[in-house]
Amino acid sequence: MLSLHAHAASEVLAGHLPMGSSADAPHQLTVDSQSLVRDGRPWIPVMGEFHFSRYPAAEWREELLKIKAGGIDLLATYLFWNQHENERGTLRFDGDLDLRRFVRLCDEIGLAMVVRLGPWSHGECRNGGHPDWLSEVDCAPRTDDPAYLALVEPYYRRIAHELRGLFHEDGGPIIALQVENELYDQPGHLATLRRMAEEYGMQAPLWTATAWGSADIPRDTLLPLYGGYPEVFWEDAGIGPARDMRRHYFFTPIRDDHAIGADLRAVEATGPGPDTSRYPYATCELGGGMAIAYHRRPAVPVEDITSLALAKLGSGSVWQGYYMYHGGSQRTDLKEPNQESHDTGYPNDMPTVTYDFQAPLGEYGQVRPAFHALRLQHLFLHSYGADLARMPLALPDTQPDSLDDLATLRWAVRSAGGQGFLFVNNHQPHDTLPDHEGVQFRVHLDGGRTVTLPAQPVRVPSGAHFVWPIGLDLGGGLRLDWASAQPATRLDTETGTLTVLAAVDGIPATLSLNGDVQVEGPAQVERGTDGTLITVNEPGTGALLTLTGPSGTARVLVLSHDDALRLNRIHFDGQDRLALSDDLVLADGDELRLQIAAPAPSLALLPAPAALHGDGVGQPAQDGVFTRWPLSPAPRLPQPALRCLQSDAVAAPARTGGSHLRASAPRDEDFDKAAVYQVDVPEAALDGEGEVLLRLRYTGDAARAYIDGQLVADHFWYGPEWEIGLRRFADAVRRHGIEIRVLPLDPASDIYVNPSLRDGLEAAHTRAEVETAELVAVPRTTVRTEGASLSG
Repeated sequence: MLSLHAHAASEVLAGHLPMGSSADAPHQLTVDSQSLVRDGRPWIPVMGEFHFSRYPAAEWREELLKIKAGGIDLLATYLFWNQHENERGTLRFDGDLDLRRFVRLCDEIGLAMVVRLGPWSHGECRNGGHPDWLSEVDCAPRTDDPAYLALVEPYYRRIAHELRGLFHEDGGPIIALQVENELYDQPGHLATLRRMAEEYGMQAPLWTATAWGSADIPRDTLLPLYGGYPEVFWEDAGIGPARDMRRHYFFTPIRDDHAIGADLRAVEATGPGPDTSRYPYATCELGGGMAIAYHRRPAVPVEDITSLALAKLGSGSVWQGYYMYHGGSQRTDLKEPNQESHDTGYPNDMPTVTYDFQAPLGEYGQVRPAFHALRLQHLFLHSYGADLARMPLALPDTQPDSLDDLATLRWAVRSAGGQGFLFVNNHQPHDTLPDHEGVQFRVHLDGGRTVTLPAQPVRVPSGAHFVWPIGLDLGGGLRLDWASAQPATRLDTETGTLTVLAAVDGIPATLSLNGDVQVEGPAQVERGTDGTLITVNEPGTGALLTLTGPSGTARVLVLSHDDALRLNRIHFDGQDRLALSDDLVLADGDELRLQIAAPAPSLALLPAPAALHGDGVGQPAQDGVFTRWPLSPAPRLPQPALRCLQSDAVAAPARTGGSHLRASAPRDEDFDKAAVYQVDVPEAALDGEGEVLLRLRYTGDAARAYIDGQLVADHFWYGPEWEIGLRRFADAVRRHGIEIRVLPLDPASDIYVNPSLRDGLEAAHTRAEVETAELVAVPRTTVRTEGASLSG
């Protein structure tokens, strides 16, 4: 029996932070030592990072709708000074740099915002976003040197001008502003930047700063924000899998991470860091994936992302912020290459163009498995975050003894009074954690009650990570004592509250309620002196239970894990509904728009409208308690012609560079000796509006894509197929096709890839070859409840 004693919540410290909205603001937003409070209720925001300047402005709205569909309610974006003032004295906020337009779109769609102002931003941008011309000025950047502040002033003033009327106090979406980034030894400068921004007209209820590495943040001036990644690109190739990242897969009250940005710190910080008793546990950089550097190329599977996010929630996080949530591309229209590189003294050579980050939404808006898997956690937070936000962390009596402990089951509880949530993580990158047999938890709640769950010991499979409820309110006067299934969401309907639970693969879905409860639905029911025990043997779309107790009735739907990954909560045709689909579902006004990628696409709704109309929408059928409409699959596109123009290739010589003498990426001239392939795309393949992906499988070290001599995409091989979105280049692709250049790898180059993929990189020592080129359509299907058929 695994045992834990919960703690009573500590006293909330309030009024000490110079933050929060005024009494005249349209919505109240405040912060205390435990959480954010929005309109009188605790709030756990779900924040995702998306850089508007790294994505075509014409596509911003669609991508923001995707981000919101993933459960993000707070969007973070960087400003890169060298993009907005590439030439000294010429400030640009037009086209893809139109900050004001982007913020107004976020407002229109219903996304709150955090604007990360810089002036130093990092983000794998050249000079951390500092313009090249700054190095020619006699000043000390990132300090209170008056000469430096005089250069920041016009930039900050222009940002304030662009954002006028869009701050929270004005009814706009901007609720937070971040100054600088990863600055750990200049607290006075951080305070100065906030003061300057406010003086020039920027205002927000929340002001933040990154706090990892024991950063010295000015006390009670900025909220310290933390992070944690499943893997890293900024370590040396020779270390193998990044061992220190293991810490993020344990439950712990420790917020700091000394690994992030460590290769850019002149010395290791030694201070205590911010006093965490004064601030809520907030994050801004939980790894939604990981960037690829030339010398270090980690592939990040979905489980590494979701288990890390869950471990942070279980450890006390009350602000879930992902970096990146949506990938993008480095700008190629500036005087200099815009990526972090050895040429500018950085330790790492990054790709010239791609900034995909293996994010839940990719460089071209591709929907990755992490998008669906994280959405399940976000649904949970939207429904139960107000309760979770005020629940302190409690750790079990027996805890792992080191980062190398793979044997002890990792679990924790966050609770307050008689309610709580039990978190389990049995996953860790690069290591297979064992199955745990005969697991049963005993939780001594701070109200004096003891809960034992499940009723019988169970096996916790390797890789499982989940949260179980204790004392969950089901509505109708009914409350779960506990359940061995994950809370997903709840829906208020005409017939009362519907609670949706998600089964955990390999563990029986069991619900325990006090008292004699009548149960209707497909379940096994046992009644005893302690109450009613309900086991759902076949979770799924038909596993709807109606529970009736002395004071009322509640309904519970227990989905399978696979169905839960398809679960969306949408507002459509005048009411909130549940939607199940393998594909992305966007609710946009009075229509639903799906981006079709599944081989047999469909859409299931609950409650179901009377009808759905749209091109490709088939006849509905019952799927349990849902109504499911089949949809037309993506068309099979005419395929491209792949021609080899030059098969002989010479590897770029092994070079090292940057501050850490790591392997350097091939130079432009090296690609003159690459293998060359031509991809000719049939014109008909680019008809329509949806994305068309060119999916390439190649053997090699590094590859580039050119259209009419212009570099449009690049790639360092790390295992997955290379995808290039063609829609934004459609006219040029029709005229010129795409040229792919591939280089082999010099065996002397010290490169890291995941150990399981090493053979693929070894093959690049002798070959540089494009093996296949495939076109994949991602069409848009639009459906409505009334009106003429529509197509997307």
